[in-house]
Amino acid sequence: MRIIHYRINGESQICFGAITTDGFVVDGTDLLAIPDQDRIDLGLRDRFDLSRPVITDLRDRVNTPGIERIPIADCDLMSPVPWPGKVICIGLNYADHAAESGMEPPASPLSFSKFSSNVIGPGDSIPMPLGTSETDYEAELAVVIGRRAWRVDESAAMNHVLGYACANDLSARAFQFADGQWQRGKSCEGFCPLGPYLATTDEIPDPHQLRIRLRLNGELVQDSSTNQLIFRIPALIAHLSSFVALDPGDVILTGTPPGVGFARTPPIHLKAGDQMEVEIDGLGVLENTMK
Repeated sequence: MRIIHYRINGESQICFGAITTDGFVVDGTDLLAIPDQDRIDLGLRDRFDLSRPVITDLRDRVNTPGIERIPIADCDLMSPVPWPGKVICIGLNYADHAAESGMEPPASPLSFSKFSSNVIGPGDSIPMPLGTSETDYEAELAVVIGRRAWRVDESAAMNHVLGYACANDLSARAFQFADGQWQRGKSCEGFCPLGPYLATTDEIPDPHQLRIRLRLNGELVQDSSTNQLIFRIPALIAHLSSFVALDPGDVILTGTPPGVGFARTPPIHLKAGDQMEVEIDGLGVLENTMK
């Protein structure tokens, strides 16, 4: 199932639903209400909780013959996880990217964070940071947690995954390298595009066998496979959950393959008007433009 958040064109209400295999939208916003509590909406985090019936009920609705379907052209897609509780990123998780960065592959996962407010959706514009930021692109596979994970073993880690999405881990390299740590350089406004939808795990049998690529103004600049991940998803969840609880709706960005701008000769620095397209097998295309 392909989970989305969206607005009907011209309306302000944020809706929750799914995209059908033939490209229509089935609304599930009403499923977020608790029937016996005067229609109190579940929190944004709770709607991704596999222990609640929301996901099952939405899947049943998508598969119901004759259910009302909305043309996707009538919808403005948002990030499928609009305000995650946490966005945890993994650095240097492709061996060939570590090599192009001039760094040794880490002995254990290298984690850092973005602010939840950095998350934007498909088609949204990203403001250029002020000053000489040397802004860069990074295509990444995002993992969305669906069941609370706290000190879980690798063998059970995948039971805590709801699904996957395309992501772009934008980076202001001048800030990142000048500061000696990564928070400012990774957390500028709009620096975490996510979408266009969240594909549940049943849609992606093996997340470690997906082609991942990024096109910049139509030119292919990153092209690899998630089979090149140094630390795979179970290892990442086990590692992260050993020191922080992962909650439903939390997002993990799993790292980027080679081809990033700062490592090229000459380097590529994003500028206003540049268009990026992240494409991952089975997860659609995430398009955003610098402004």
